Amino acid sequence: MKILLVDDHRILLDGLRFLLQSGEEEAEVSTASSVEEAWDMLRKDPPELVISDISVPKVGGIAFAKQVREHYPLIKVIFLSMHEQPHLVREALATGAEGYVLKKSAHEELLKAVKEVMGGALYFSNEIHKILVQRLRFPEDEKILSQREKEVLNLIFEELSNREIGEQLHISERTVETHRKNIYQKTKTNSLVGLLKFALENNLVSGLN
Repeated sequence: MKILLVDDHRILLDGLRFLLQSGEEEAEVSTASSVEEAWDMLRKDPPELVISDISVPKVGGIAFAKQVREHYPLIKVIFLSMHEQPHLVREALATGAEGYVLKKSAHEELLKAVKEVMGGALYFSNEIHKILVQRLRFPEDEKILSQREKEVLNLIFEELSNREIGEQLHISERTVETHRKNIYQKTKTNSLVGLLKFALENNLVSGLN
């Protein structure tokens, strides 16, 4: 079985290659630290399975997976990612990928994921299963932020204080503080710079694109 690992973290690549080769005696594992390098390897010797990080620089893992699907429809794809945000999971699985394993669970789950996927099944980490079930039960919860949270976010980027935001939206200062905390929690950021980066990447606020 030929496997291609794609991730820009060399230490992680080496560790995962060792894991796969130890667990799958007949596995031929190649590694690429960029999408460009991965494409060169794909053209020369297409693998049966691609395991790719979502956050590969420049092109990105999701766009890469779409290209693999288009040009090599028989190659199976497993995403390996630290991201659990529902919108990213949805976008990744929309490529037709057969698996989604969280990096924090890779050493416990990756070998199982490979066996399941190569056997014709799908494999998702437990947290991803929960997201998929939640999406089916409550489709509206897939939205990253509520409309009110987006309004608060816009005003945060206008550098308004909680009191000023409350006055503008006609809500209490305490309610603004609650919204602010929820925004940071949902976006998994802890600074204004991180929040701005997330907002730009996900088109969450007006006037920033």
